[in-house]
Amino acid sequence: MTLSSLILAWVTLQRLVEFWLAQRNTRRLLARGATETGAEHYPVLVGLHAAWLAGLWWWGAGRPPDLAWLAVYAVLDGLRIWTLATLGARWTTRIIVVPSEPLVRRGPYRFFPHPNYALVAAQVAVLPLVFHLYAQAVVFFVLNASIVAVRIAAERRALAKRT
Repeated sequence: MTLSSLILAWVTLQRLVEFWLAQRNTRRLLARGATETGAEHYPVLVGLHAAWLAGLWWWGAGRPPDLAWLAVYAVLDGLRIWTLATLGARWTTRIIVVPSEPLVRRGPYRFFPHPNYALVAAQVAVLPLVFHLYAQAVVFFVLNASIVAVRIAAERRALAKRT
């Protein structure tokens, strides 16, 4: 197995575990009285990220990785894990609001209102650069930014209703 395939296998496994964890957290939050907003655009988000990952496997698996970009990706991943750990059981890939709970204001949320969105956007651009896939980096960064703009607007509306 090549280093590129190992990197992609790791990212794929990580995303699958995160998806499972997000589904579990979603079920638990909804059982506690939380509500979901933005469900209509969720399949687009999932499809976009699946296409991004499939494209990386299709075009990147046989390419030698750029280790400098891989180091950047690893730093972004560490920051993203910090973000997910800060939210704990409240983290999900959906927009879920628990009316009775205050917003998280610790960890990276002290510095930035949407750190996970920013870090994922950076990762969507950087991982293709690891495999010298410049066009994929640009295309998926723009597509991801478009859906994230929709998500942030939906999330802000949902949070405004709760307060």
